[in-house]
Amino acid sequence: MKLPNSALRLFELGSLAHLVTVNPDGSPQVSCVWVGLDDDEIVSGHLRADQHKLKNVARDPRVALSIEGTEVHPPGLKEYLVVHGRARLVEGGAADLLQRLAYVYLGPDVKFPPMDDPPPGQVMRIAVERIGGVGPWVER
Repeated sequence: MKLPNSALRLFELGSLAHLVTVNPDGSPQVSCVWVGLDDDEIVSGHLRADQHKLKNVARDPRVALSIEGTEVHPPGLKEYLVVHGRARLVEGGAADLLQRLAYVYLGPDVKFPPMDDPPPGQVMRIAVERIGGVGPWVER
């Protein structure tokens, strides 16, 4: 599924996304992540391979993600997008993606990650299966 145009601007606001993965015991694991878009997928960069969210996705690709917007919609609810999808991990490219996302999240003059020769890491790519939340992307 492709995200509707009305939801795309949320990825330019610098709002943290809440990523939910499934722990081995079936319980949810929640992380705040920087996210961007690449083609029709939501992407996030991860330098360390030992993170629970990455282990969880490698074992079970089902994820949910929410990101908050800035507009208020009737009857006074602040907009947010909820995405359900399947994630996959791609080796390498995390540092370049994190630098691109740092311009959105931290500003135009930032170097991120703040180290020389960062590890290649992994990029998480989320294929959107369904969406919800509050905003013009939700059919009422």
